[in-house]
Amino acid sequence: MITPFRIAIPGSELDDLAARLDATRWPSALPDGYGYPLTDLQALASYWRREYDWRAAEAELNGYPQFTTEFDGTTVHFLHVRSARSDALPLLLTHGWPGSIVEFLDVVPRLADFHLVIPSIPGFGFSTSTGGWDVPRVADAWLKLMNRLGYDRFGAHGGDWGSAISRVLGAAAPDRVVGVHLSYLPTPPAPGDFDAADQERLAQIRRYLEQPPGVRVLNSQTPQTAAYALTDSPVGQLAWIAERFAEWGDPNTPVGADRLLTDVMLYWLTRTANSSARLHRETTAGPLPCPVPLGVAVFAHDITRPVRSLAERVYDIRHWSEFDRGGHFAGLEAPDLLTADLREFFSAVA
Repeated sequence: MITPFRIAIPGSELDDLAARLDATRWPSALPDGYGYPLTDLQALASYWRREYDWRAAEAELNGYPQFTTEFDGTTVHFLHVRSARSDALPLLLTHGWPGSIVEFLDVVPRLADFHLVIPSIPGFGFSTSTGGWDVPRVADAWLKLMNRLGYDRFGAHGGDWGSAISRVLGAAAPDRVVGVHLSYLPTPPAPGDFDAADQERLAQIRRYLEQPPGVRVLNSQTPQTAAYALTDSPVGQLAWIAERFAEWGDPNTPVGADRLLTDVMLYWLTRTANSSARLHRETTAGPLPCPVPLGVAVFAHDITRPVRSLAERVYDIRHWSEFDRGGHFAGLEAPDLLTADLREFFSAVA
């Protein structure tokens, strides 16, 4: 069963947020490199309190058809934006952490030639979670969702968690998934003969594996503990997410404050700091084979950048693009580049 959905946050929730922002207890400033800068966060929090308009963001989200459906007692929320073209290819877009469906708001108007399905991963935003939602289980739910929508043949795209989910989906239904397009593809180091550019990428990957971001370590080990602070303090939740956008993005194309705050609001209003982090705890690391055609868009400022020769050892790479701008949140940082790349890849494989 699929049920129409509309976001309607009570005014009392916004009043509570305003009161909490007004009552923020600020720490003293530590030196650069010790965390998100105090003055930057104070400015962002002030903008949130005095200028950001949730009702405008809510209206924008409600401008797209939204629905919920249920899998194994879990409610999954999704956007379903149909193309005016009856023969359009359905395209499933999956976000990551600490992102949300907000990652694709600037992409939707540019992909009017696709039927777009944009779900919130269980535990994120308006999708609930009863636990046990690892990547394969999410991919299985996405396949069931496409069944319910009547789509027998479709494409998939994702970055961050969406990258893993999309690859598992392609492996689960290779006869139905025409291709998988990724804006993020980890390529663990392996022996080989690499040029200087690839050696630099491999060094970046090794640094990331040896010293993973603290937030990801906490998410994978003690998500409940961190959630007490994140669910009680809006500034805590803001810092937790804003630091990722700053460190994993392109400093030359930063995500705008309004988009960033709308993403933060989807965590704050739904109290999903802990449930969204469970995916880190409950997913087992390991290889993710994907037999369908793969397209990869590499953005210059991503967390890590893949090495093509290593990717080709595992995947059927049909398309590979390198961009000199954009980062981990490509749909928000460089939606023009991402959508053009999606269109090019799927026109070739569909």
